[in-house]
Amino acid sequence: MTARFKRGLYVGRFQPFHRGHSEVVKGLLKKVDELVVVIGSSQKSHELENPFTSGERIEMIRASLDEIGVSPSKHYLIPVPDSQDHSLWVPQVVSSSPFFDVVYSNEPFTRRLFKEAHFTVESIPFFKREIYSATEVRKRMMADEDWRALLPKSVSEIIDRIGGVERLRELEMTDSPLKRVLRNKRK
Repeated sequence: MTARFKRGLYVGRFQPFHRGHSEVVKGLLKKVDELVVVIGSSQKSHELENPFTSGERIEMIRASLDEIGVSPSKHYLIPVPDSQDHSLWVPQVVSSSPFFDVVYSNEPFTRRLFKEAHFTVESIPFFKREIYSATEVRKRMMADEDWRALLPKSVSEIIDRIGGVERLRELEMTDSPLKRVLRNKRK
């Protein structure tokens, strides 16, 4: 009897794609034959929480997976924008992706939307979450601290090439009046 082919779906913003994400992909590919990586909030960029474009994130993910030896035949990279109507987002993901059997996510709202649409949803084991988070990477980039240790080398190189650190620092200065007020209070 042969094992049934299984494809998983992994949703994230990947702002940026860090070592924790790489470890998650490696772990998920032990459970499934192929993985659909959905780049969520794909329409967002040039914001403090979403500094990178969907194209830049696709490039980061592809380079990182190449770096760790994941064959392109094992994954799909699918950008999906947010939807103003939450009930339409899951159908949008489904129509943008190849068929998948299981959704992997720890994000409560994403989990809820897929469960309500009758998908199997499983949690992802975090990999050193206290260290590897995109928020921590961006914070270190803005503070001129060691952010490169949190990223695959290929992702650091892409961020250097696109001027990602400079972009974040400029965004921090101009993002919103409220954030400028809060930032000035911290000084």
